[in-house]
Amino acid sequence: MKKNYIYFLAPLVGLLIFAAVYWNFSKGLAEREARRIAAEKQKKEDKLRKQAHDNEQAIKDALAAQAKRKAEREAKEAKDKADKEARALAVEARDKADRDARKLAQQVERLEKDLQTEKDAIAKLESDKKKSADEQAFLHEYVRKAEDNVKNLMQVLDKITAADAARAAADAAAAAAAKKNS
Repeated sequence: MKKNYIYFLAPLVGLLIFAAVYWNFSKGLAEREARRIAAEKQKKEDKLRKQAHDNEQAIKDALAAQAKRKAEREAKEAKDKADKEARALAVEARDKADRDARKLAQQVERLEKDLQTEKDAIAKLESDKKKSADEQAFLHEYVRKAEDNVKNLMQVLDKITAADAARAAADAAAAAAAKKNS
């Protein structure tokens, strides 16, 4: 029978060791469990706070990026608008310059035609002036020759009149001599 109490003693020692370990474990279990739950709760709260802070920071960053993109887009639109207006002004200035150039070219052509017309008119007037001067010189020469002819004719007429008077005197003297002789 000695061996029978061994069968009770080993489980009983095991039970006592288990009871001691269990009692040691169970007496700090509630406190440890409360600390663990508090630590997990604190971790979750920290995680939620960090996540909320990260979300706020992400929202701020997103808003800042959105504002930056909006500012960049507005700047780009303003630049595009300014470029478009500058391009429109440049095109308008180019078109105006082309119109002015065509207008001035037409005016130059018209003035060159007018100039050529006036040169032709001046050349014609010079030609007419030369003809008039030649005609005037011719008329002066003609008048001088006519006056010389008149003078010569007057001299001839005077000679004829003198010859007629001399002949009449000679006829009268011949008639008087014939009368005297008769």
